[in-house]
Amino acid sequence: MSRSVRYKRHRFPPEIIAHAVWLYFRFPLSLRLVEEMLLERGILVSYETVRRWALKFGPDYARRLKRKKPSRRDIWHLDEVVGLRRKSEAGARKEQVFVTRSHGEHVKLLRE
Repeated sequence: MSRSVRYKRHRFPPEIIAHAVWLYFRFPLSLRLVEEMLLERGILVSYETVRRWALKFGPDYARRLKRKKPSRRDIWHLDEVVGLRRKSEAGARKEQVFVTRSHGEHVKLLRE
């Protein structure tokens, strides 16, 4: 049974709380870095408030971030680049290099 997130009796709008918690759980940021990032956007909030939000709303956000698994219906594009590079500095021999990269909903380097 999923419990909905409740933002009643909070000073900041739900969008700001959601963005702060998302930043903290999505990227390897400290609470103070999240505080600085919000301050750059003109939002004055302490790292302790971000910590409280992370404790209260974090499990739900973390669960939603982990729930998204790639499926066969996701859109993927495949880029292939063939290039030549010198095998050694002194030699004039060249070898072919294949660089394959897929991108779409998730960017990932497959082979270099």
